[in-house]
Parts: sequence; structure tokens; C-alpha cells
Amino acid sequence: MAAERLYHADSFLRRFSARVTAVRPAAPARAGEAGWELALDRTAFYPAGGGQPCDTGRLLPAPAGGASLEREVVSVAEDDGGEIWHAVRQPLAPGTPVEGEIAWNRRLDHMQQHSGQHLLSAVFLSELGAPTLSFHLGPATSNIDLAAPPLPEEALERVEIAVNRIVAEDRPVRARVVTRADAEALLQAGTLRKLPERPGAIRLIEIEACDHNACGGTHVRSTGQIGGLWLRGTEKVSRGVRVHFVCGLRAVRAGRADAAVLHQAAEALSVGAAEVAAAIARLKAEAKAADKERRRLREALAQAEASRLVAAAQAGGGTRIVEAACAGYDRDEVRLLAARTAGAAPRMVAILSSGEQPSARVVLARSPDLAFDCGALMQQALAERGLRGGGAADLAQAEVAAGDAAELRAALAARVRAVSA
Repeated sequence: MAAERLYHADSFLRRFSARVTAVRPAAPARAGEAGWELALDRTAFYPAGGGQPCDTGRLLPAPAGGASLEREVVSVAEDDGGEIWHAVRQPLAPGTPVEGEIAWNRRLDHMQQHSGQHLLSAVFLSELGAPTLSFHLGPATSNIDLAAPPLPEEALERVEIAVNRIVAEDRPVRARVVTRADAEALLQAGTLRKLPERPGAIRLIEIEACDHNACGGTHVRSTGQIGGLWLRGTEKVSRGVRVHFVCGLRAVRAGRADAAVLHQAAEALSVGAAEVAAAIARLKAEAKAADKERRRLREALAQAEASRLVAAAQAGGGTRIVEAACAGYDRDEVRLLAARTAGAAPRMVAILSSGEQPSARVVLARSPDLAFDCGALMQQALAERGLRGGGAADLAQAEVAAGDAAELRAALAARVRAVSA
């Protein structure tokens, strides 16, 4: 017989008496840190489901005494037959009387987020006509997926204000159980938004003059206990838009964390908090200008170095070949230098490597008036070494171990001389 679910009648119940009815090794998918699972005749521990995580806590010996019987409840899950299993590290024998104790801070947090979700979903539907498709309560933030296009900031602000007005009104939040027939009648009348596809009685959560929803989770007694709701952002998902939010003490912690980050940014920028955005915009503009100047200087340096390399080039079968290691150049810089060197004079070939460790880039480039295919030559030279690669007809490149760069450059130079002879 499945356990009596005490959390349905009283989500604020923190401690209860029960008796162990069954014990089994923990299922691999649910074991985690626990090796055993216990079933009780009655429980206030909420099992994971409906987007809400499970409760945790402990089972204490009853009556007092026998402290060795104390068991930490690390997770709670419901099986397909409706039995609730409490995962623990050490087993207890069937028939053992226990006192269950809920980890209250976790339970209160979950109630605030879950009741906040019901309220938020109801307001999104009433204000924007956007129905909720799914809900997830995470360890730091929660989210709902809406069947809606991307939402403008003005619409989000309107919803957030409407939600927090209802929170401030401290409207009652009630739980009740109705027959399936009564629930279906409420659904047809438009009072309920949806019903689960299962037979039997249905538990409903009602926020006065706002929302009716079928739900088996734990909830606060009034909207004031949600403690406020803060929308944290949105993102586009395949089915619509995902809205991230926090409620109650989570909103307080998130606000403090954001304030700390803003304070650190203001100190780093030597400005007031209100001036951080303008200071960042100024830095971005300065960085963009500096990057443009760096590109100009790098181009000028490449042109100057290309002229020097052309002057030092060696003739080879009607072509001039520059083959060199460029110790102070990274991958992108050596590619630019090779391209500029090859284009600086007729019948010019540049075979250059970067100076990085542990791997280097080797680049083969030719002037437009030469007819051989750089990509084909690079592919052949690499294949001889058990490597793969290639490139375009006028420029090819490969990444090799830094110690192999000189050998590959020499092999490429030999191939260029051969095809140019």
C-alpha cells in the first residue's frame, strides 16, 4: 500500500511520525551517495516530479534513543506503482518506527519558486496570451517555457509588475482534491488550464481570483509568502521563449550577488555604479580603435618585412624562394607575412613558419603569375609524413609540431624548385 502523502494536506509540516514498511537496494539511476531505499507508511517528503526537485532531510529513531538509527535522506523518488522511496546510506528494518524531519530551508525555497511559477504562468497567460509549456526549478534559478515569440522588455516589465502586485495583495493559495469528473467540468468551463492524463481524484492549487491548476507539489499558503518575483532574462528555444526567474530569498541573494558584481566593476573602472555602463561603452570604443590601429601597424610591419625577405630571396628554377622561420610571429601573423611576401614581386614564393610552441604553422604562398598549386604541393609533402592537409592554389598552410617545421619547409622548397625547373 502506497504511503500517505502528508505534504498534500500540509506543505508546512516539518516533522512527522512513520514506520518503515519496506527496504531495498537503491536503483542505480537513483542511488547517488545512497545504497538503500526505504518505504514508509506515511511521509511528508516530497518526491521529485512536475518540475520540482525532491525534499531531503533525515529519519530519526522513535522514540528518542538509539542515535545509531539516524539516517540522512539524500533523495526521494516515486516509482511507477506510486510508492515513495527514501534514499539513505544505511538500511532500516521493516517495522522500525521513525521520526521524519524535512530540510526546511530547501522545502521553503521550493514552495516559493513553485507557487511563484503558478502565479507567473497565470499572469503571462492573462496579460500576453502566452501559455506555459513546461516548468523547471533549478538550484539557482527557475524557468518556464512559453508558447510565444520573443518578448519585448516592456511586456516583461508589465508582467513582472502585475505578478508582484498580486504578491503584495497576499491572496490565499488553497489546495483541494476533486473528482476527475469535477476537474473535467472545471476544464470545460475554462477555470482550469489543463489536466494530467491519469485517472482518479485530482489535486488542485488555487490562487484566489487568479489561477486554478492541477498540481501535486508543495505550495505556500498565500501569495505574500512567495516574497516577490524577479525576472532574470529570456532566451529563444525551439518551442518558443524561455523565461528565467527567481522568487523570495533567491531574489534577495541574486540581487545581492548582482550588486556585488556591479560594485566590483565600478571600483575597477574608478566610476560610480550609475556610470558603469557608460564607462564600458567608452572602453569598447577605445578597444575597437586600438584594434584597428594594431591591424594597420601589423599590415605595415608585414609589408616592410616582406620587402626585406624579397631582397634576400634565392633564385630557384626561374622563381625566387624565401624559406624562413619567423620566431616572433604567431599563426595569423605568419600567414599575413607569407601572403604579402608572395605578392611583393613577380615569380615569388614564400615558405614561412611561425615561432610558436609546441606546434607551429607552416605557410606556402606564391605570386599570381606562377602556375603551380600550393594546396597540392602541401598535400603531397604532408602525405609523405603521414599527415593530412592542403589549401588553395595560391596559399596553403598546415599545423605541425614545432620541431618538424624546418623539415616541412625544406621539403616544400624542394618541390617548388622541381615544379619551377
